[in-house]
Amino acid sequence: MARKISIPVAILAGGLATRLRPVTETVPKVLLEVAGKPFLEHQLAQLREQGVEEVVLCVGYLGEMIRERYGDGRCQGVRISYSFDGPKLLGTGGAIRNALPLLGEAFFVMYGDSYLRIDFGEVESAFRHSAKPGLMTIYHNRGLWDVSNVCYGNGTIERYDKALRDPKMQHIDYGLSVFKSEVFAEYPADTVLDLAQVMRALVDRGQMAGFEAKERFYEIGSPEGWRELDQFLQSNVPQKQETR
Repeated sequence: MARKISIPVAILAGGLATRLRPVTETVPKVLLEVAGKPFLEHQLAQLREQGVEEVVLCVGYLGEMIRERYGDGRCQGVRISYSFDGPKLLGTGGAIRNALPLLGEAFFVMYGDSYLRIDFGEVESAFRHSAKPGLMTIYHNRGLWDVSNVCYGNGTIERYDKALRDPKMQHIDYGLSVFKSEVFAEYPADTVLDLAQVMRALVDRGQMAGFEAKERFYEIGSPEGWRELDQFLQSNVPQKQETR
């Protein structure tokens, strides 16, 4: 049985998902069907199995559809709260800044299109042990699944840049981070802010720990990724035993 996770998980689910249009013009990305059910249900099932109890959905575009469907999360075995961007999209970092009253002193952050096979308990322990205000999970990508954007060594993120192409970068941001709330509290409220900007500032100050994931990530942010994850989950669905 998974250990209990003591901090909430913020899921960034407020983007426009332009790479998946036209389908996402009327359906938010987290509600797209993957292996027979909305993607968010796969995420929530994963989190529940990991011992997560509190989830904060940072929503914007078509966010009411998500709340109408899942409510307080009771049907999924977790407690869900919602943080809405408001009249303007705040970006991934701004959405977290906006959600701080719901998140407490420390929290996980993951993307609404990521399917991650990683032990959240180990990540939380590494964050506590690091005594740093932020932790980024990374994967030794070698440019395979996407462009590598991280230099990593001695348990610390030494360099992070999503725009720079540097052969020394052999790792990639895996899509799961942990932060103390103070990291975002220093930014003005209701500001448009990218999460990568926040993480890069921490890296430049030597304040971002690292945790290396062992298994590759999946995502539904692109048509190719959506199809690949659908095939992966379809092939890993437990088969029902035949009754005689």
